[in-house]
Amino acid sequence: MARILIVDDHPLVRAGFAQLIGDCPDLEVCGEAADMADALKQIDASNPDLAIIDLSLAGGSGLDLIEHIKSRGRDILMLVASMHDETLYAERVLAAGARGYINKQEAQESIIQAIRQVLSGKVYLSQHMTERLLSGMVDANGEKRDIDSLSNRELQVFELIGQGATTSQMAAQLNLSVKTIETHQAHIKKKLGLASAHELNQRAIRWVMDEGS
Repeated sequence: MARILIVDDHPLVRAGFAQLIGDCPDLEVCGEAADMADALKQIDASNPDLAIIDLSLAGGSGLDLIEHIKSRGRDILMLVASMHDETLYAERVLAAGARGYINKQEAQESIIQAIRQVLSGKVYLSQHMTERLLSGMVDANGEKRDIDSLSNRELQVFELIGQGATTSQMAAQLNLSVKTIETHQAHIKKKLGLASAHELNQRAIRWVMDEGS
């Protein structure tokens, strides 16, 4: 029986996944976690075969967690379940060490298939994303292509800007110095061709609103 850890900061999401997994005789939920620190404790305590990880977590992003698990040499398969845009994040999570990406809007119908596919040693992505990666297509949307040029950390900062976080709040949440956050902001402005902090704020707010729509 495969042991599954669920890492998501929404209790209802964790409960929904747990119920779906609990209905399968070959799968069991061995733990749940709401943030990065709790997830690492659960991994040590329960030794899961696979972790389902959301990208938005308190105390660190899902990408940070994936990279941390990978760096510790733990033999744990990882599947991301998130509301974020797959075309922007799928390649990032695979590069970080995860073995699949599923959008939460499709998760109720497909999460068990995704879990079993990853457990079998395969990668799970939507058909659209699989075709996009295989064909090497670049998204025709110029704005999305620009944002795709941001590093993982820059993308985290960009999202926090769009959520209205101050520089000091971002530094505290990401465990970075204010100066480092300011450096990331400068790099983001340069990559996106933005002239001022106001333009950066407006662009980030619009992107966050589009992501949540």
